[in-house]
Amino acid sequence: MTDSPPSFFSTFCSSALRAKPLSNSSDDVGINSGEGLVRRLGPFDLILLGIGASIGAGIFVVTGTVARDAGPGVTVSFILAGGSCILNALCYAELASRFPAVVGGAYLYTYTAFNELTAFLVFTQMMLDYHIGAASIARSLASYVINVLELIPFFKNNIPIWIGHGGKEIFGFISFNLLAPVLLVFLTLILCRGVGESSLVNTVMTTTKIVIVLVVIIVGAFEVDDSNWSPFAPNGFKSMLTGATVAFFAYVGFDAVANSAEESLKPQRDLPIGIIGSLIVCITLYIGVCLVITGMVPYKFLGEDAPLAEAFKSKGLNFVSILISIGAVAGLTTTLLVGLYVQSRLYLGLGRDGLLPAIFARVHSTRHTPINSQIWVGFIACILAGLLNVHLLSHVLSVGSLAGYSVVAACVIRLRWKDDIGIQISSTLVSHRHEGIICITVIAFSGFAAGILFRYVVSALSYIFLVIPVLIAILATAALRFRQEQIDTPGFSCPWVPIVPSLCIFVNIFLFAQLHYEAWVRFVVLSIVAVGVYAFYGQYHASPVSDLETVTYHKAPDEETP
Repeated sequence: MTDSPPSFFSTFCSSALRAKPLSNSSDDVGINSGEGLVRRLGPFDLILLGIGASIGAGIFVVTGTVARDAGPGVTVSFILAGGSCILNALCYAELASRFPAVVGGAYLYTYTAFNELTAFLVFTQMMLDYHIGAASIARSLASYVINVLELIPFFKNNIPIWIGHGGKEIFGFISFNLLAPVLLVFLTLILCRGVGESSLVNTVMTTTKIVIVLVVIIVGAFEVDDSNWSPFAPNGFKSMLTGATVAFFAYVGFDAVANSAEESLKPQRDLPIGIIGSLIVCITLYIGVCLVITGMVPYKFLGEDAPLAEAFKSKGLNFVSILISIGAVAGLTTTLLVGLYVQSRLYLGLGRDGLLPAIFARVHSTRHTPINSQIWVGFIACILAGLLNVHLLSHVLSVGSLAGYSVVAACVIRLRWKDDIGIQISSTLVSHRHEGIICITVIAFSGFAAGILFRYVVSALSYIFLVIPVLIAILATAALRFRQEQIDTPGFSCPWVPIVPSLCIFVNIFLFAQLHYEAWVRFVVLSIVAVGVYAFYGQYHASPVSDLETVTYHKAPDEETP
């Protein structure tokens, strides 16, 4: 009697639970096809990469938007959001140090720590954020470019609205824009030429942006009236905490540094420096702008579209408002450039592992860039930015980033367990593994419950119920700390594991609960679609360990090597 072939369900389960083996004792790891990427990015380049990804026009707009509700307490909102991002950055820094030569970021970490299906879900959720975000930024950049051009008398009121601001809407969501795809094609060509050229553009534009922001802070400091800072929190602490949920997304971008692992000169040393260093610079700049904008103008009179520029105009400093427009162009350019860069590297990682067609894994033999992935990313962005009013989709953004960051924090906890070092796994250790996953899940659900309670409570007495999910999360974290064996890690180590990663998960999911309900629907629907794509394509083509004779990328170079 012959054995019957395995069922679709059993094949799906066995494939979905596969993990990517990355041996710490090996000097290299095989990839699928194409030539390898080139190491050209030093710590300064990585810091500028992180700043370029994080600070766009948001520093000139979001600060004022949050201030209209939080008042001068917007400074506290950005400090809270920055503190939350530092916790996430510490988790990213450890994993970037653990896998210092591997492209893939959050997707790769999840593939190694958990399983193939979860990694694919993380990719799809974050990638939709990237695609919509890139198109939205491209439209904003086109609008700012037109604003700068209209400073020239010849162009003022002579540029058709469909060129850069977007034409009239058709069917409520179709809105033609010519300049946004043109700008995307230009940036895509720069990225296709090589990491050296794109890094140079990012360095010039990011440096310009930082200088303009510093000028804004210094000039604005002389126009501050400290009476505008009283009352500091006119709407109470809740408004500042709610503002922090908005401000959190102004810092998102440090994960771009983790995705540049394969192009970093000394990744095990430089990646943590780039991730944490860029975030500290961003926090400092945001705090300076918040103090200036709320000190110059009473928060109630701040504009909604360009609050910082309007604040300087109200003081008769029109030349500074022009600088702000130029800074916004530089900021959006770098944010868009880095966003397209990160997307292509993620597609490259999935192409190498077989979860996407092999064409995405090809790297140009002389340019050393994933040209096919880069062109695909640029093409999608051009379609979205050129034809759709993507701003209508902005309220479903960030759900993927928050979910991805939470999984990255969980990866830190998972990879600290002793059964990851290649020893015989006893039944006790396996039970500890399952116990750990349950604890992580409990922490996530506690964060969501606390977020829902915070969002919908109507009386001060109701806040007492917030103590319950917080206590449950603390108990789950204690179980992780005292019931799971921990191991030392090479390179940079996230401090106070599992406390810091657990806090990351709790805070991220708390913020997740503050999002529009349509973002939750998008999360569920996209997850179902991703499972379907994986079931009918990914599970049959994925190869965690490739035997193809191609290129290898190596572990972090020794400190003596350049």
